[in-house]
Amino acid sequence: MGTKRKALLLTGATGFVGREIQQRILTDDEYDLTVAVRRPVDVSVSVRAIQIANITGDTDWNDALKGVDVVIHSAARAHVLVESIADPLIEFRKTNVDGALALARQSLVAGVKRFIFISSIGVNGANTAAQPFREHDVPAPHAPYAVSKLEAEIALQELCSGSTMELVIIRPPLVYASNAPGNFGRLLKLVALALPLPFALAKNRRSMIALENLVDFVLCCTVHPNAGNQTFLVSDDESISTPEMLLYLSRGMGKRLVLLPVPLVLMRFAAKLLGREALFNQLCGSLDIDSSKARSLLGWTPLVTAQDAMHKTAAAYLAEKP
Repeated sequence: MGTKRKALLLTGATGFVGREIQQRILTDDEYDLTVAVRRPVDVSVSVRAIQIANITGDTDWNDALKGVDVVIHSAARAHVLVESIADPLIEFRKTNVDGALALARQSLVAGVKRFIFISSIGVNGANTAAQPFREHDVPAPHAPYAVSKLEAEIALQELCSGSTMELVIIRPPLVYASNAPGNFGRLLKLVALALPLPFALAKNRRSMIALENLVDFVLCCTVHPNAGNQTFLVSDDESISTPEMLLYLSRGMGKRLVLLPVPLVLMRFAAKLLGREALFNQLCGSLDIDSSKARSLLGWTPLVTAQDAMHKTAAAYLAEKP
């Protein structure tokens, strides 16, 4: 007799990370997949799709959870570039805290064995100084989104403590791919235009993770016995500086890279005047992660190196441009 296929429920299945998880699962015959989607979409005939209009504390997950062994909760209200709400934390809590906890409660009742929660490195903080972030560090969330993720982690840990459902928390840093949203997507565009960039003097260290590496780690956590009731910080094989990242991207595109030696103090001053201090910190500050726990406890190693992943990402970006 063959091994029983593992039944997964994936939320956020059409998002940046969730879409890639879904595609990876469809190539593996070890899983039966149910996806939660906000609106009817075309999915593979091998996928069971359940429409969930909004994820809140009142969402009914009964149909989606039938027969499910593992939940991968990647859906969230993520960063909003232009926030129009007076108190963003209230809105983040509705989905990221209340919604996650309602799903976990119903998962526990439905007999789900493991609940995987995709959190954020923002729970640890915005920047590192002398030491990289580790799982046991005191949390220091820097923005409403990260605060909501920490509150969700705490609520989920309280719910699952001593229960029959194992909790896995994953805190990734910036996740990149050729179709990445936000500031990484803007950097790809700038590199493709071969414009001079003012980052020659940046000596920072930033941990990131290629989308394919993150997806591989998430799926490792669906089956590895040591992943249960653990929190993981996960990243590529090395932390790199902003100039190194731009060099890798430019090589992947076959573009000439020109970096200007603009003093960081001037860049910081300009960013403050423009209200873009967070962007300056992302590009010139350090955010270093110690992901050795994932490697030692689970024996996991990234599928691709940071350098190769950056090359592939940049080449794919050019190939996908209209």
